[in-house]
Amino acid sequence: MKSIFLCNKKNSVEKVYAESFDKLPDVEKKVYTSAEVIAEPEKFSEVEYVFSTWGMPSMSEEEIKKCFPSLKCVFYAAGSVQSFARPFLACGVKVFSAWAANAVPVVEYTLAQIILANKGFFAHSREMKKGNREAGKIMKAAYPGNYGENVGIIGVGMIGSQVAERLQSYKLNVLAFDPFLSDERAKSLGIKKASLEEIFSTCRVVTNHMANNEQTKGMLDFKCFSKMLPYSTFINTGRGAQVVEDDLVRVLEERPDVTAILDVTYPEPPAEGHAFYALPNCFLTPHIAGSLVNETHRMAEYIIEEYERYIYGEPCRYEVSLKMLETMA
Repeated sequence: MKSIFLCNKKNSVEKVYAESFDKLPDVEKKVYTSAEVIAEPEKFSEVEYVFSTWGMPSMSEEEIKKCFPSLKCVFYAAGSVQSFARPFLACGVKVFSAWAANAVPVVEYTLAQIILANKGFFAHSREMKKGNREAGKIMKAAYPGNYGENVGIIGVGMIGSQVAERLQSYKLNVLAFDPFLSDERAKSLGIKKASLEEIFSTCRVVTNHMANNEQTKGMLDFKCFSKMLPYSTFINTGRGAQVVEDDLVRVLEERPDVTAILDVTYPEPPAEGHAFYALPNCFLTPHIAGSLVNETHRMAEYIIEEYERYIYGEPCRYEVSLKMLETMA
């Protein structure tokens, strides 16, 4: 066999590739785990292509060379490849990811939250639910709506850049922080490059899309959150580890006008009894911004198209390199 499914979460393959199995007639429909592969390495000596998704195992270079001496490519129908890619790349195996497909629902989620935040949806609904109609009237003047306001984007990778592109159709001023963002790229996206301090002190909504690595851990702290404008909103669909959560809690406790919308925390979910659960100005969702149910099928479509481009010698779009892993999510 030349192509297999490799995944330690077999149900993930069944879910993600559910609509696409017939598009991969040369791939054995059985899903193998890393334990099964390592137990019988000779069985996989001719495998050239591996397909996977969430649950792709991390293997050492020694295991890869022993089990997959003929392997050419890994096609990963999901987003981040940080947990497994490096040993494969070190062995000369190409790695392709459907991160662009997984970015689409995150972008849609973020846009929806930005629009609602600028309208004061979260604060208004909280007060109206308590029957506090007078407070709702007062807050109408506090939230400016979606015309001429500043929106801050932290991290202009695949997701951040798509958020910026879609915001171009709104009359909003977009500021962005990303050390790797060139002046030319910023101009093409219609955004102004800014420091973290400027973003938190001038933007009504700030949304985080930084890559998850050692350099970004704890980058968003009290120095940032304490500068937030009155009645402003912080959105996090990046990673919880990038936020010093005790500092965010402090600001949310001291500033009931500030709102946090957190789709990610560290750990996920927050520990039992964490302040995030009790704070009325903190809205939690359980990592739903990424691909859910039907949306996961888009990732399989992207990765199968990438496989076909590779097979027919066409330019590929979503190959991952070691250099890219330094800055991507």
